[in-house]
Amino acid sequence: MEPLGWGAIFAQVFLQFAPVWIALALIFVVSIRFKRRLNLYGRLFDSPIGMFGLALVLFWILTAIMADLVAAYPALDQFSGMKNARPGAFLPGGEDQVFLFGGDNLGRDVFSRMVYGSQTVLAIAPVATIFAFMVGITLGLPAGYYAGRVDVVLSFLANLVLAFPVILLFYLLVTPEMRDTPIPTVLAGVLFVFPVIFLVTLYYSRYQARPDVLWKYLAAVLVPGLYLYLGLAYGLVPLGPLEMTPNILNIFVAVVFVNSPTVFRIVRGLALDIKTRDYVSAAQTRGEGPWYIMLWEILPNVRGPLIVDFCLRLGYTTILLGTLGFFGLGVSPESPDWGMTINEGRRLLSIYPHPALPPALALISLVLGLNLLADGLREQSLKD
Repeated sequence: MEPLGWGAIFAQVFLQFAPVWIALALIFVVSIRFKRRLNLYGRLFDSPIGMFGLALVLFWILTAIMADLVAAYPALDQFSGMKNARPGAFLPGGEDQVFLFGGDNLGRDVFSRMVYGSQTVLAIAPVATIFAFMVGITLGLPAGYYAGRVDVVLSFLANLVLAFPVILLFYLLVTPEMRDTPIPTVLAGVLFVFPVIFLVTLYYSRYQARPDVLWKYLAAVLVPGLYLYLGLAYGLVPLGPLEMTPNILNIFVAVVFVNSPTVFRIVRGLALDIKTRDYVSAAQTRGEGPWYIMLWEILPNVRGPLIVDFCLRLGYTTILLGTLGFFGLGVSPESPDWGMTINEGRRLLSIYPHPALPPALALISLVLGLNLLADGLREQSLKD
């Protein structure tokens, strides 16, 4: 049977993404309807660039969530006779079974692997970036607020990490040899405790004069927080689907370790500026403690730049994860990780370009969406 033409291929691809289009349309309709009540997110819909970037990002988020509905076949299934099959090729003996973007060198469906590859990126990048922000904020605020020796010591440590080339440092942290050393576990033990420290300090600084309320917040943070900490960093308690393999732990730690110093410098600079404002002086006059001022006066007033940087940093992290996969240091050798899929396809790029192009375009579109979203958020945050 003759393969499908490109018009039929794109029409079928559009239909495969039908659940994503429906969910995306619903989100946009509801968001536009209530945008005046949604603060910065609502104002994003006044920016065409921001809306387009948001659409691209939401598209891949929804694709990752609905991958089982969108993908035509399991990511790891191999089909005889479909090795390097051209786009639109039908399975032998199957009139309705088609490889929309062709097959790779092992007879796996390129379209399905592209869809499932979004799960790999979006399972690691956002959470790891949040952890990096927790570390950077927790250390950057006191460095900027107190200045002096505290700033000198913390800035020196941050600059020490930033002195290494990012790709090289990232590469060294996730090499197979590193898994046999205690370094990833030690780094995880240090870095993963910062979200707990941040949240405990946040609520303690706010409710220390109201112990009846404070203990409830501390219990809500410490019980699940310490449980997750012991499970993620040391594997001492079962976490079920949240369990990290040694390879994923290495990648996660590397993302947090590499991004934290840059976040630290941004927060430090913002704190140095904001601490001179009148409302900070007013809080000091009221007798508020330093951590209350940092977390409840300074931090809320720098949320705009931090949200913008978060989107940009997600894009950088996505590129780094793709780079690791390209070097063969992704989640696992058979993973549909976009970087690894690109690397597998490039070996035969001059003969069979179709296995490498879809994941490459997917990676580009997600990073483009994050950058455009950051531009839209920056544009709207400047209006505050």
